Amino acid sequence: MAENYNGMAVGIFELDSFAACFVALDAASKAANIRIQNIERNRFGAGACVKMRGSVSDVNAAMDVALRTAEPIAKVVSHTVIASPAHDTEPAMYMTANK
Repeated sequence: MAENYNGMAVGIFELDSFAACFVALDAASKAANIRIQNIERNRFGAGACVKMRGSVSDVNAAMDVALRTAEPIAKVVSHTVIASPAHDTEPAMYMTANK
């Protein structure tokens, strides 16, 4: 991965609908200054996990909009914001990307 996300917060949400992930992520990226890290399709379902990066305030704002947008059209499986991922956590963020 060529992107450098060091020092950025990460927002992660998982929905039970792959298409709804794009709808939610589109709304989130329009609402705040975030960068899309990746979207990982679930192996055993129709859903996906989305990772977005930016400042803590931008990721929190984007997450709020993403979840409000997703709730009427999909089930929110999980969501979290990590304000400052540990150095050892960063490599794990890439482990399942493109698998």
